[in-house]
Formats: sequence, C-alpha cells, structure tokens
Amino acid sequence: MANLTNKRCIPCSIGAPTLVEEEIKELYKSLKDGWKVIDNKQLEKTYKFKNFKEALDFTNKVGILAEKEGHHPDIYLSWGKVIIKLWTHKIGGLHENDFILAAKIDEINQNSS
Repeated sequence: MANLTNKRCIPCSIGAPTLVEEEIKELYKSLKDGWKVIDNKQLEKTYKFKNFKEALDFTNKVGILAEKEGHHPDIYLSWGKVIIKLWTHKIGGLHENDFILAAKIDEINQNSS
C-alpha cells in the first residue's frame, strides 16, 4: 500500500461509495496508533499536550492542512487536548481521503514534538 502521506485528498461527490469494512481495515494498518474506527463510519483520535497553547498551535496547523487538502475534520479543542473526528460528510462515511488526512495529521503532531 502506498504511503498515505504522499497522496492528496481528492474531492468526491455526493453518492460516491463509502469504504467497506475490508478496505477500512487495510487502510487502518497505515495509520499510527491511537486512531479508532467508529461503526465503520468515522475515525477519531485524541492528542494530548502539555497545555492549552500547544493544543491550540496543533489545532491551527491541522486547520492549515485541512484547507490545503480541501478536506475538513471536526476538531474539539480543550486544555491540553485535541480530539479529531474524520469522515466524509458528503457520503456519510469513510473515504480514502479520511485516512490520508489522518496520516498527515499524525505527521504534523510528530513534527511538533
């Protein structure tokens, strides 16, 4: 499987198929630890930080990445913690784009440490 961080999110249209369980399992293998697949429809991960400023800085970097990729996660920011939820809203489930963005978000976190 190709490295997800080398791929780009490609816009999909309403009615595009969601990933099936086997595809999800295969793509999931490419993600770093901590991601959860919820009901085969969402990805979620919690990132921990020393304080609010570090969590906010990470959130802003994720926002810049999301704009660049044209794929936008739900982001929950609190003191020392950021929760990322990914799914493709247009299709109501998971698409390869969600895994691409998840891998790139992990890369941001790695580079922030």
